[in-house]
Amino acid sequence: MTLTLQQIRTQVMDYLEATECSIIEKSPYHVTVKLSPRADRMLTDRPYYWGFVERTGVDPETLSFTFVFDPEKYDALSAPAGKAPPAGAPQADPQAGLLSRYFGVAPTVPWIGPGMIRREDIIYGSKRLRQIWTAARDEGKCLYLFEDPGTRQRTTLFSASYEPWLGVCYKVEMTCDLKCEQLNFIGISLSTGVIMDDFAAKLASGSLQLTPRLPENVHIQPYAMSPSAGTDRLEAYLTSKLATLDYSWAEEARERLRLELAIIDVYYEDQLKEPEEDKRLAVEEQYSRRRNETVWQYEPKITVSAVTYGLFHLRST
Repeated sequence: MTLTLQQIRTQVMDYLEATECSIIEKSPYHVTVKLSPRADRMLTDRPYYWGFVERTGVDPETLSFTFVFDPEKYDALSAPAGKAPPAGAPQADPQAGLLSRYFGVAPTVPWIGPGMIRREDIIYGSKRLRQIWTAARDEGKCLYLFEDPGTRQRTTLFSASYEPWLGVCYKVEMTCDLKCEQLNFIGISLSTGVIMDDFAAKLASGSLQLTPRLPENVHIQPYAMSPSAGTDRLEAYLTSKLATLDYSWAEEARERLRLELAIIDVYYEDQLKEPEEDKRLAVEEQYSRRRNETVWQYEPKITVSAVTYGLFHLRST
């Protein structure tokens, strides 16, 4: 599996905007950004600097980067005389390059000294892209969002009623010597107890916009159950759903396990009769380790974990 340049750009831009970074310059091929303190902590690995900031209370000076999504096209536009700057090198003044002619954006931070802007190519498989994914996953695991009712609701006479939903995206891993994963994004109304099996489809509706701030002129319906009780209901629902699946794969895996263990038993049968005690003990240890490794590899297992979860306050229907 891989991602297109546009998909990578969209994901990176979403992260930068969500963490309130300052966009200095952008094009279809790159973005120059001054990181917010929140993003700087996650991406730059400067624990001693941030410890100093916390101890002294000084205003933090965050780092700036030019993230390049299409190095070939970016270099063709920005490099003087067709010469591409190396990745990680400080950037020259963009006003001197062709990008400024195309996009007309002037820098708002210094381009030398402490305000140096370093270039990094963000392509599929790059270390920085993996780091951004990890930061987004860690910070986005727990959500608290509201449906944005639009500007019209602010001027209406009556307050809009919002229904609280608990949504959990469960990852189900079915493993033996093979592996299968599936995601189940389930939601439960904490007001009515109604469970929605495909909660992701509701959140992905084209007309639904979510915001972390409570909108004006809305009110939240009272909770009939706590989030903890809602979690118990969702886990019971998922368990009953998993019970209906076809588990022939598990029986087939156990049969393969039986055959592998039989092969190991035959292989070590004569060696375990070694008359010298030291050699026999070494063989017994190796035999036990091989059996344990084979059981771990072939024994069917099901693991369920919560990937993302949160409270979503949506307009009542």
